[in-house]
Amino acid sequence: MSDNSVRSEPAAVKWTVIAVAALFIGLFIVMPLINVFAQAFVKGWQAYASALVEPDALAAIELTLLVTAIAVVANTGMGLVMAWAITKFSFRGKSFLITLIDLPFSVSPVVAGLVFVLMFGAQGYFGPWLIDNGYKVIFAWPGIALATIFVTFPFVARELIPLMQEQGTTEEEAAVTLGASGWRVFSRVTLPNVKWALLYGVLLCNARAMGEFGAVSVVSGHVRGETNTIPLQVEILYNEYQFQASFAVASLLALLAVVTLFAKTVLESRVHDRKGGH
Repeated sequence: MSDNSVRSEPAAVKWTVIAVAALFIGLFIVMPLINVFAQAFVKGWQAYASALVEPDALAAIELTLLVTAIAVVANTGMGLVMAWAITKFSFRGKSFLITLIDLPFSVSPVVAGLVFVLMFGAQGYFGPWLIDNGYKVIFAWPGIALATIFVTFPFVARELIPLMQEQGTTEEEAAVTLGASGWRVFSRVTLPNVKWALLYGVLLCNARAMGEFGAVSVVSGHVRGETNTIPLQVEILYNEYQFQASFAVASLLALLAVVTLFAKTVLESRVHDRKGGH
């Protein structure tokens, strides 16, 4: 009996599985996404635009963009450093470092937010000193940025580590043998080899940072026009029964999801083509 006959499935089984998968995606992913946009435009374009240019909404959008930019830049830099250290060097505690990188995946975002409150809040370990010196972390944008950096930390590193482990250190060692400096090896050899995985990690980090709710909710204080990000603004509008406005603001995050999906597909095709070229 040939391998193909062993691996083949009856047509009925094949199409049943495909239909179940398509039905699940349609019900739990596509339909909710469509409904967000439908509810956002239920009162027309003018009401949609008015909801987005409302002062509190603009403040939430501005804060979200600021915090996202900080988190992406910080995690891109640290993700590169962590991936470089883990894949290019041997040292004690490497396994423990990898475990720490994965920690934000296993810790609830709400717990992460509470940790920052315990550290930098008015009754926290560093809170009194910060207050005495005029610094405000909790219930201000620095606390939101710290919480966002924590929950999005693994994305860049986790995309780079497997690829850099697969590539090994042969090319870097050859460059060093030829007299290249450490920075030149990184910028001319390592970075070009991982650029698509890096962009993919940045993309995921950006999407999660803009949509983060749990940790940000704990440290923000929900001050309207000051410490509310887009997800928090959506919650406030919905709780106040401003449904069309809440869906209008939420549509920005839904649009981000669509753009992220498209960019993800493009980057995956780039990575696939690169591997095929080798």
